[in-house]
Amino acid sequence: MKGVVAAAMSGGVDSAVTAALLKQQGYDVIGITLQIWQEHSDTGKYGGCCSLGAVEDARRAAAKIGIPHYVLNFREYFADKVIDNFVSEYSKGRTPNPCVECNRSVKFEELLRHARDLGADYLATGHYARIRYNEVSGRHELLRAYDTSKDQSYALYTLGQEALARTLMPLGSLAGKHETRKIASELGLALANKPDSQEICFVPKEGYISFLEKKAPAIFSPGPIVDLSGNRVGTHEGIAMYTIGQRKRLPGGSSRPIVVVKLLADLNTVVIGYEEDLLQSEFDVLNCTWSAIDGISEPIEALCKIRYNGSSSAALILPSTEPTVVSGRFREPQRAITPGQAAVFYGGTGDESGQVVLGGGTIDDLRAGNARLPMGTQTSQVASQC
Repeated sequence: MKGVVAAAMSGGVDSAVTAALLKQQGYDVIGITLQIWQEHSDTGKYGGCCSLGAVEDARRAAAKIGIPHYVLNFREYFADKVIDNFVSEYSKGRTPNPCVECNRSVKFEELLRHARDLGADYLATGHYARIRYNEVSGRHELLRAYDTSKDQSYALYTLGQEALARTLMPLGSLAGKHETRKIASELGLALANKPDSQEICFVPKEGYISFLEKKAPAIFSPGPIVDLSGNRVGTHEGIAMYTIGQRKRLPGGSSRPIVVVKLLADLNTVVIGYEEDLLQSEFDVLNCTWSAIDGISEPIEALCKIRYNGSSSAALILPSTEPTVVSGRFREPQRAITPGQAAVFYGGTGDESGQVVLGGGTIDDLRAGNARLPMGTQTSQVASQC
C-alpha cells in the first residue's frame, strides 16, 4: 500500500471518483463525510453537500467502491467558522466567498487534523486543481486544473505548505468533468449523473437574503441610496441586499442603467452610479497568504483573479510594511472589484505561465469599492442624508 488516505466524500460524483481512483492506485482509502447540514437544509434526493441525502449518497458510494465510511459531526464548527463569518461580512457591506473559508478552516485545518487522528497519511478531495512538489524551490505548489473550465484553485489559495504536502487532488489532472462522469459510470456508481450543486450549500432555496433575514434581522435597516455627488435618490431596506455591480432594487427614472458602485456600511448607505464608475485599477488586499513563494519584498508581475467565475488579468502586486497586506494595480481597469471577495495571484513560466498559485487574500475597501465619492462628500453630504 502507498499509504492511508482519508477521502472527503460530499455525496457528489467528484469525491466518489476521487476515492475510487486512489484505491485503484494502491492507497488504503477511508471515506469521510462531514455532517454540516443546518436545520433548513434540503434533504431531498439531490440535496446539496449539507443535506442528509448527500450523506446517504456518500455511504452508498463508499460501499460500492469497497471502502469504510465514517460521518463526522462538524455542524457547530461549520456554523461558527463559515456561517457566522458569512453573516458578519454581509453586515459590514462586504460580499464574502464562503467556499474559501470552508476550505481553509473546515477542510484543510479541522478535517485534516481529524484525518491524522484516524491514522491517515493524506487527505484527498474532489477539487479540480493540481498539487506538485517543486524540487528547485523546495516548496509544494498549487496549480490550476488541466480543465480550466472546472478549475477550483481560486477557492484553495489559502492552503499552506503542510496542507499541500498532505493533500491529494487526482481530478485536477483529468480532461474534465465528462471524464469524471465516465469513470463513475464505468465503476457502476449510481451518482454518475448526479447534478452539480450550483448554490451556496447552507443557503436554502429561498436565497441568501431570506437566510440573512432569519439569521441577522438587525442588519436589515432602511437607509439612503445616494449618487456619486452625495444626493439622496432613494431608500434601501438593508445594505446586505446589495453588492457591487448590482442593478436590482435601485431607483428608476434614469435615462441610463444604474448600478451599485459602493456600500458605506458605517453610514448604512448605498452609493449608485453608471457602468463606467465600476471600472477600477487599484485595489488593496488583506490577510494575504502565500503558497508557491514566501512572500514579496518588491513589486512583482502576476495574473490576478478577483472572482471565482472570472478570468485573470495582468496586474502589478506591491508589498507593504505589513507582510499580510499588499496593493494591486491592474494593467487594464476591471469591473466591480468587490470588497470581501478573494484576489488570487498566479505566476509560473513557460508552459505553466499563469498556472501556479502564488498567493492571495481578501479584497479590502480602502481603495476598492469601485468608485469613491468626490472629495468632501464622503462624510458631510452623505451623513446629512441618513
